[in-house]
Amino acid sequence: MTSPLRVVVADDQTLARTGFRMILMADGIDVVAEAADGAEAVEAVRRTRPDVVLMDIRMPELDGLEATRRILTGASDPPRVIILTTFDLDDLVYAALTAGASGFLLKDVTPEHLVSAVRLVRSGDALLAPAITRRLVERHAHRSPETAALHRDLAPLTPRELEVLRLLAQGLSNTELAAHLHLAEATVKTHVARILAKLGLRDRVQAVVTAYETGLVTPGTVAGGTDPSQRPSPEHAAHGTRDCQCRGAHSR
Repeated sequence: MTSPLRVVVADDQTLARTGFRMILMADGIDVVAEAADGAEAVEAVRRTRPDVVLMDIRMPELDGLEATRRILTGASDPPRVIILTTFDLDDLVYAALTAGASGFLLKDVTPEHLVSAVRLVRSGDALLAPAITRRLVERHAHRSPETAALHRDLAPLTPRELEVLRLLAQGLSNTELAAHLHLAEATVKTHVARILAKLGLRDRVQAVVTAYETGLVTPGTVAGGTDPSQRPSPEHAAHGTRDCQCRGAHSR
């Protein structure tokens, strides 16, 4: 993509907005609007049509969760939304991911991670590694008949695609999926792309959420005998290296 990357920054703290804007603009990213609450964010997105929205989850008048829903619902070409939060396992963050957000960042993210994240989601990838999302979903997902009925039917998926989705939701990257299933990585990528297309999902984050909320995967499920305690913690992943942040995204 050669056109300038356009971003809307929504945060109720002026200092935070200023800091994010300075970091992004210093790297050649165009901040086309700022918003102090969710209602302003929705209007700014409609007016400027950005590629990415940095959305604070807790704001007055209209919070980031409802603003995300309004921005993404029914839009033909919606921007990617990155949720900004102080707490990496906030229940509102989980709700925002189910509403279609492409990932989240802690507010004390480094400038390098901030720029990397914005560029990453603009390219169409999800920000979070599946292992991080899995921990978030395990804490907050509550499967019930009502939830399952409202969620997408997995019937369009083939047995192999169901297997791929189940392993993807347990935190495996495409490389790990390929090794586990004895397939070429290109074949795994094709399976993942078909899963997203058949279920109408935007990225791997939503695929993980769907796998848990439909009951395909249950909390505590472990793939390939891997001890969950050996996987990166959310705190480490959120503050860790760029490779850790981008693992799941680049494996799409």
